[in-house]
Amino acid sequence: MSTSEIVLTELNQGVLTITLNRPKVNAFNFEMIAATQAAFKQAAGDSQTRCVLLTGSGGVFSAGQDVSEFRQVGDVPIRYHLLRTYNPLILQIRRLEKPVLAAINGVVSGAALGIALACDLRMAADTASFVVGFLGIGLAPDSAVSLLLPTLIGLGRASEFTFSNAPIEAGPALAWGLVNRVAPAAELASQARDWARQLAQGPVGAMGLAKRDFNKAVLGNLEGVLDYEAHLQEIAGKGREHQEGVAAFLEKRPPKFI
Repeated sequence: MSTSEIVLTELNQGVLTITLNRPKVNAFNFEMIAATQAAFKQAAGDSQTRCVLLTGSGGVFSAGQDVSEFRQVGDVPIRYHLLRTYNPLILQIRRLEKPVLAAINGVVSGAALGIALACDLRMAADTASFVVGFLGIGLAPDSAVSLLLPTLIGLGRASEFTFSNAPIEAGPALAWGLVNRVAPAAELASQARDWARQLAQGPVGAMGLAKRDFNKAVLGNLEGVLDYEAHLQEIAGKGREHQEGVAAFLEKRPPKFI
């Protein structure tokens, strides 16, 4: 078990479970991003892995990027950061020719939302919620959220929840197609494992080809979108709204975008 303490991996009955494990909110720092990339590389190269189950430890899937750490290395351009972290990870998930199921056990926001949406299937706890998050710190969506969220729930809803930063609760998420299934929080882990095992027993090779079909038909511009998001995020990252958003976040106060 485990690639590192910060990202846990366990292979059982053809299912590689990848657990984000950075308390309290499983926020991504550079180490966790690298460990998650390594876990998906392991999944791609291991013939015993027939399905990936991605989840978070505790009561949170992931709060996205660790804003405090990112500010500590503020001399790193945001575009450079994205091109080496989240963008390759999103492409790894979409290019993995095995089914990837996300078990959303709590809040998911920011870049972690893009990671969850890049998975083929999503099962959410009835207590889970989905927050776009970026505009709260004066940034534009990245990690393919600008493509995947409107694709799943429509442009109007995507715009509303991006601009408002309001959470999408599990019920509407199911009704709008953001998730495939909802389970009681206490049963999420067992139900997700059962579903992943069913997938692992299926025609995984054909599933991989179907995934190629979907990538070509629906997400053919994914790589270009990720690159453009990184370009726009570099612009946003140099703006006053981002400076105020980060300062407000760290000072635990509402931002003043005036």
